[in-house]
Amino acid sequence: MAGHLPDRPRLSIVIPVLNEADCLARTLESIYADPWLREHAEVLVSDGGSEDASLEIAARYPCRIVGGAAGRALQMNAASDKARGDRLLFLHADSHLPADLGTLLNDAAEWGFFRLRLSGDNGVFRVIETAINLRTRLTGIAGGDQGLFFERRLFDKLGGFANIPLMEDIAICKLARRHAAPHIVSARITSSSRRWQQHGVIRTVLLMWWLRFAYWLGADPRRLHRIYYPQRG
Repeated sequence: MAGHLPDRPRLSIVIPVLNEADCLARTLESIYADPWLREHAEVLVSDGGSEDASLEIAARYPCRIVGGAAGRALQMNAASDKARGDRLLFLHADSHLPADLGTLLNDAAEWGFFRLRLSGDNGVFRVIETAINLRTRLTGIAGGDQGLFFERRLFDKLGGFANIPLMEDIAICKLARRHAAPHIVSARITSSSRRWQQHGVIRTVLLMWWLRFAYWLGADPRRLHRIYYPQRG
């Protein structure tokens, strides 16, 4: 795909991937379809050892590819070390940013996230996303599928993401809200509902709530990761 890397990007978009060939092309296509992002943002695809076509897909676009050890927190930190933007935005490989992002981001905001929309058409997903948006507004804590963003200065001050295999998004939000309230972008990021569809809505909702509660009680994130991703061992 034709394109260029901005000399002085205002925004660095970090996408951690591990075997995400099924969705990565659509995500990158949506980013580079935005004129403001093409002009002012750089994209860093941080790969954790994909064995599918993820790297081949990323190479079709004018993004930077970072390789390293698997683990979302490790991958995001590795790419952040190489990012050149004054602001960092962390995007899941199956999430799509809202249009006209340049007009939505508040330059005065130290950190924040987007309201969530799930990709599924079933009405149950409208209920789930409404509950998630309410919870995140009340707590100031969001999941990674809501597109967390930080001023580079604050991200460095926080020490980046904690080196834990799960709940790294919750952990950094807890630290960040001690410095400032989050800026919640009114426009919605669209994230995949595939886990609910694959594993069942009720089962997935209960599992996610249980994992958050267990983490709040002090459970080891490594154990929670094994429960959430049993196929990865």
